[in-house]
Amino acid sequence: MMKCTKCNEKAVYQGLGQNFCKNHFLNYFENKVFRTIKRYDLFDQNDNVCVATSGGKDSLAVLYMTMLYGKKYDIKFFALAIDEGIAGYRDNTLDDLRTFCEKYNIELHIVSFKERFGDTLDNIRDKAQNKKPCTVCGILRRTALNRAARELQATKLATGHNLDDESQSYMMNLFLGNMSHNAALGPITGLNLNDKFIPRVKPLYFMLEKETKLFALLKNFKVSFHECPNINQSFRAVVRDELNMIESKLPGAKNGIVNAFLEILPMLKQYYKNNRPFKICIKCGDPSANDICNACKLEEELIR
Repeated sequence: MMKCTKCNEKAVYQGLGQNFCKNHFLNYFENKVFRTIKRYDLFDQNDNVCVATSGGKDSLAVLYMTMLYGKKYDIKFFALAIDEGIAGYRDNTLDDLRTFCEKYNIELHIVSFKERFGDTLDNIRDKAQNKKPCTVCGILRRTALNRAARELQATKLATGHNLDDESQSYMMNLFLGNMSHNAALGPITGLNLNDKFIPRVKPLYFMLEKETKLFALLKNFKVSFHECPNINQSFRAVVRDELNMIESKLPGAKNGIVNAFLEILPMLKQYYKNNRPFKICIKCGDPSANDICNACKLEEELIR
């Protein structure tokens, strides 16, 4: 039987060089997230933190950790969910989210693709024969989050992105030759300050996905572990599976990818900050890389 390296009790988690029982794993998880927040100054006392949450394991973990940190350091926060309109999936996760927020007395706002863009993702997907649903969803979801967080006067937008997500994003951008997109990654995303873009922060940045899953299980969160039905159509799923295979043969590989990326990130940010300035979308007024943002292009092409 695997033993905890700290107390010799039965271990529930085997990490790199150390094993943890339930209590020591929870302490490890919470302390590591708190260190990430402090190391990268993700929150400060003047913030009004909007936590992007869906009701999944990662989003509930980041919402819970933001709650702990906010209560300890007197920082305001609230939860925001986007209902994309994915039948049989999002309605279930939103039920879990409502249960969670009621239990912990957390302010919750829910906005939908239907009210923001005029249609559900399921309907938009059927029209977008030449576009993968994850591409469409990603563009519209990011836009909806930013606009809603801005309207709710948030100063930071905390997301549940973890170490797996970051390593996947970095490798996807490498394969596609999108180094400018990598420059916008990191514990705090974005390149340039802009009043209309709410800075995004990632408290779970150094946590593996399997760690957030175990955290949610050990905390007894009411959560479904089903994936979005559209995920298998995405390039991310291909990269995810390959990285999982590499990690199984070389434990710590994902951590190595992200730490190597962080070494070059300051140079990437400086280069692309000087060479890729923000524009303002001539249709909606949001920050954009082009004269018309991708969300407005999609609305024009697929919705209106």
